[in-house]
Amino acid sequence: MIDDEPDVLRLVEAILNEQGYHVVTAKGSDNAIRTFDRMSKKPDLVLTDVVMPGMSGPMLIDHLLQSAPSLRVLFMSGYDDRQVVQKYVVEKGFALIPKPFTLQKLAATVKDVLDAARQPEPPAPAN
Repeated sequence: MIDDEPDVLRLVEAILNEQGYHVVTAKGSDNAIRTFDRMSKKPDLVLTDVVMPGMSGPMLIDHLLQSAPSLRVLFMSGYDDRQVVQKYVVEKGFALIPKPFTLQKLAATVKDVLDAARQPEPPAPAN
């Protein structure tokens, strides 16, 4: 979980830990890259803020996808950013949860993203 706001990091970590998830947090993109690179097992999901100083959430995800192309991503944002929605949510199929969100909405969205990743691919149509 990546955000530049310590209070958001603590709150989201507490919410997800309470739901039974193991959460690794990083304050900002630089710390996230260092943490990600040190992980022997890559995370099931990366939850990141969209707008952060330095490298934005989408730029961070582009970087992480180079070493983990099947990475599942959930963006969170308090801004109306149509460009991010178009490129990362519509075109790449990542999820987005708007801030502010409720505990229930966050838990449900994380579960939905992880469950969708576990679904088998539909069979290819017969010719």
